[in-house]
Amino acid sequence: MKYSVRRVRSLTDIHSSEWNQLAGDTNPFLKYEFLSGLEQYDCLTGHGWYPCHIIVESGKKLLAALPLYYKTNSIGEFVFDWQWAQAYENAGGKYYPKLVSAIPFTPVTGDRCLISPDLSKQEFSKVLIDAAKELARETQASGLHILFPDPSECKNMTNMEMMLRKGCQYHWLNQGYSDFEDFLGRLSAKRRKQIRKERKALATPEFNIQILRGNEITEYHWKTFHNFYTSTFYKKWGEPRFTRKFLDSLSQSMPESVLLIMARHDNNYVAGALAFEGGNTLFGRHWGCSDDYKFLHFELCYYQTIEYCIEHGLYRLDAGAQGEHKIWRGFSPVETWSAHWLTNNNFSKAIDNFLKQETRYIDSYINDLAKHTAYRYTGDS
Repeated sequence: MKYSVRRVRSLTDIHSSEWNQLAGDTNPFLKYEFLSGLEQYDCLTGHGWYPCHIIVESGKKLLAALPLYYKTNSIGEFVFDWQWAQAYENAGGKYYPKLVSAIPFTPVTGDRCLISPDLSKQEFSKVLIDAAKELARETQASGLHILFPDPSECKNMTNMEMMLRKGCQYHWLNQGYSDFEDFLGRLSAKRRKQIRKERKALATPEFNIQILRGNEITEYHWKTFHNFYTSTFYKKWGEPRFTRKFLDSLSQSMPESVLLIMARHDNNYVAGALAFEGGNTLFGRHWGCSDDYKFLHFELCYYQTIEYCIEHGLYRLDAGAQGEHKIWRGFSPVETWSAHWLTNNNFSKAIDNFLKQETRYIDSYINDLAKHTAYRYTGDS
């Protein structure tokens, strides 16, 4: 088969239906509407993300694609390499720019090499990654980093001289629960009592919680949520990533995927949480509030989303990166992955040694957490 490889600086150069055919329909963040929305509504370049996607075509048909960004910092990646950057530059090199294949600001596992199902995944993954490496050399980028790839892609990446890095997140997994009480019944008495206490504190006439889907989310809802989101983001992390126009677009561009959970107190909105649904998973993403109500974050981001998963038969709740406290609320540790290639061979050797040590630590950490989950053992009350 004859094909050509090229780079595109915007997804507007690609037809949405062709991209989505490669991306599939189980991961909302790989959808054209999400990724192109980030470009169109000014969420990227101000934070150091510059699109330079790799695509493979035969004639006018899109065969494969790699969502790729030229990065001038490490903001919004959630695979932390600040120490790498410091060490690289202390040795006289320039760590930035670098190339990153990821979903901006979204630490969600999924395919990165998007390939037509009738083609060889192994062959065209190599085509895409080789093209990305060539771009790194041309632009004098320090390397290529593929963040949160699907585990099935990792073997191909090690065969292409990329170093794997293991990480850990905390996901809630649905074990066929009939309702929230059934879920609580599987927890230890201590954790069950604590969750009931937290929920009871908000189960008052003054509080009301709404779950809004897609087209139900009005401009007023988005405006209100965006105010919560930006206020909370400024306090913790600095400049917010998602613009108001981007959020507004979601109700029309991907209504089947977006979920907004809003809390009222005395009929006034006081907090909100944004989530996305795809395949068998609910992805909790962002939250914000106008006032500090105890336990409200847990209610909107964990308990309401767990109830939603149970009611809608979803298997997994991915509530975002970090947060070891999730373990006490019924979440379990799960492995995540990233793959790395650096142009400097000497630095690659140092990183490879570091990753071997880090992997041993992560394995031990996950094993230890698995022994201390919120779930009761046989014979416990």
